Amino acid sequence: MRNQNDAGEPRIETELPGPKAREVVADDEKVISPSSPRAYPIAIERASGLTVTDVDGNRFWDFASGIAVTNVGHNHPKVNQAAKDQVDELVYTAFCDYYSPEPVRLAERLADIAPGDSPKQVYYGNSGAEAVEAAIKLARHHTGRQRFVAFEGAFHGRTMGALSLTASKYKYKQGFGPLVPGVDHVPYPNTYRAGSPEAAMEETFDALDRLLRTRVPVEEIAGIFVEPVQGEGGYVVPPEGFHQRLREFADEHEILLIADEIQSGFGRTGEWFAMDHWDVEPDITLMGKGIANGLPMSAMVAKEEVMTWGPGAHASTYHGSPVAAAAANAVIDVIEDEDLLANAQAVGEHLKAELAALAAEYDVVGDVRGLGLMVGVELVDPETGAPDGDLSEALMKTAWTHGLMVLPCGQSTIRFAPPLTTTEAQATGGVERFRAALDELLN
Repeated sequence: MRNQNDAGEPRIETELPGPKAREVVADDEKVISPSSPRAYPIAIERASGLTVTDVDGNRFWDFASGIAVTNVGHNHPKVNQAAKDQVDELVYTAFCDYYSPEPVRLAERLADIAPGDSPKQVYYGNSGAEAVEAAIKLARHHTGRQRFVAFEGAFHGRTMGALSLTASKYKYKQGFGPLVPGVDHVPYPNTYRAGSPEAAMEETFDALDRLLRTRVPVEEIAGIFVEPVQGEGGYVVPPEGFHQRLREFADEHEILLIADEIQSGFGRTGEWFAMDHWDVEPDITLMGKGIANGLPMSAMVAKEEVMTWGPGAHASTYHGSPVAAAAANAVIDVIEDEDLLANAQAVGEHLKAELAALAAEYDVVGDVRGLGLMVGVELVDPETGAPDGDLSEALMKTAWTHGLMVLPCGQSTIRFAPPLTTTEAQATGGVERFRAALDELLN
């Protein structure tokens, strides 16, 4: 079985994009909706582990894991084999109408690894946004309330309910109103921008207090949606004590605490889920992205006492796919068997140290932050400290020409989210390519 880290170093053979890639891009523009944002014109042909190869034979290191999806590396042989074996037995089972063993086995394991010890039940979707929509419906159904609180900078998806919770970029909402009513946003605690953990925390809870005093009756709030580590908003790690205090607030007012772990889950932060870092149990945990290492699947895992809706209240034609469930079961096996939580912690600390050393040399690097292999590098104007979105955009594209694939988040942050299988040597190599791109732009 091929080692996932043996697919090779980055190697650029042609101009970028190459001639075949240009053809793919031109054909794409004729037939594909322009609504999908593309980071740069790469046309991917195959991938293994950390390495992605385009149609022209150029090789890159994917330090974004797709979009924090291929957590155990592209095309992990054990995950692929599990899916292939399941395809040979059963592809579709109409899980909303019939029963199937593979998704049930997965649900048992998801309930076990989800944060907290309460008995739990699982609802499957096909995407993260579907899990969010399910949580909106379940929270309203269970509480009899209709309103929600979310956070500035949040990204929960682009379907109408999820979009109403999203507050990372106005362009996501432009032209689509009116959205689902009854959603209010308060600041997410950002220590770097606030100046201290205490100031960040107080900014958030002061805004929440004002919201309840002036605009929203607390007894109408069904749930609080929160990303344990904010993703699209800038890979922001909240101050110690924030999630515990939010849990206490939710309990005090009988509000459901809903953790969106779609990006931060499945080992991304060095724990199964980011909430495990703070020992906080949400009422509902949302999962997606890395759950099946690239196959479409998501899950809403709720406390059994919260999963109070009945048959027909919510379902989907393709949810509970046995193929995706087989892949997800294999993902859990791989993370356990290869000790990838520990690897994510160790390599993540090494990666942050390498990036912190880079930050000490370049005054345009304002902050390096993250947990495990969910690390953000914020680019700033060194004179004002203001976010420098133009630089981060240019740096992302230049890094690609050096064989490093990264993606942006927040106003001016580059996200580093390589597979959990990444080695320290590869982390160092990724930072070296990032440094080369930075030097090219600044010199």
